[in-house]
Amino acid sequence: MSRNLSRLASLCAFLLLWPAVARADDGILVYNAQHQALTQSWADGFTKETGIKVTLRNGDDTEMANQIVQEGAASPADVFLTENSPAMALVDNAGLFAPVDAATLAQVPETFKAGDGKWIGIAARSTVFAYDKTKLKEADLPNSLLDLASPQWKGRWGAAPAGADFQAIVSALLQLKGQQATADWLGAMKTNALQFKGNGAAMKAVNTGQVEGAVIYHYYWFGDQAKTAENSGNVALHYFRHQDPGAFVSISGGGVLASSKHAAQAQAFLKWITGKNGQDVLRTGDSFEYAVGNGAQSNPKLLPLADLQAPRIEPETLNSKEVADLMTDAGLL
Repeated sequence: MSRNLSRLASLCAFLLLWPAVARADDGILVYNAQHQALTQSWADGFTKETGIKVTLRNGDDTEMANQIVQEGAASPADVFLTENSPAMALVDNAGLFAPVDAATLAQVPETFKAGDGKWIGIAARSTVFAYDKTKLKEADLPNSLLDLASPQWKGRWGAAPAGADFQAIVSALLQLKGQQATADWLGAMKTNALQFKGNGAAMKAVNTGQVEGAVIYHYYWFGDQAKTAENSGNVALHYFRHQDPGAFVSISGGGVLASSKHAAQAQAFLKWITGKNGQDVLRTGDSFEYAVGNGAQSNPKLLPLADLQAPRIEPETLNSKEVADLMTDAGLL
């Protein structure tokens, strides 16, 4: 009888532990607000090299950041990846990230990671003015993003203000020029600009002559050019440079949740993405986003990061909530 009771006790103990063992075998869960194809390439490469399974739950920057904040320590996510850094700052400010391993932080320059070491850049994208090259010459182009507030640009340019991409650009404007200047520029934008649903739609509007220019991220043009160029055949890119707000380079971020039950695997994934193999995906793939790792090369079709003359922005200070309030006050959201 005692032997049977002992066996029963052992079986009960195993059954109690089984869910945790099974979950560990399932690998890591990534809340992914980056482009799905890019992150899938990262996940496939990481799994092939390490054997660790990666499950992606895809969504929008701001929505996923708010979801993590709502879930708090109960979040099932192990890793959070974004297109833009304001969403990373939102989660970081809620105290929900674990410190990134020192060896991982060492793989990326200071410019492309949070000052507190809680999240790290995984890729980057540049702000550009996509313009109709059949209508505008170089002398006609705005010297600064701020010039688009001028009455002479009324009805001539567009953007996608509801998207996280554009809101990240406004976040940079806010940090560089302050609240009043940002509010004034947004008010002028409400008067001057046509609103589109997404950067791709804004670029297409330039291509078809609906507007003469649009504020977007660079990779929409490169991606379309690499395919049929049907939405960018009449479009060229203008880089503002000179540390202008319009030269803002947005950092895509990655962080490990402090509540992760698979911290070692999650940290390994982040290290792989920011290391040579992960950054090579950006060089050889068709995402056309910039590589940010030390010594990493971006796709050769891109203008080098060093030539963009981007303003220095502290990524952890970009404020998505204040931007949303300012844009709502301006009637853009």
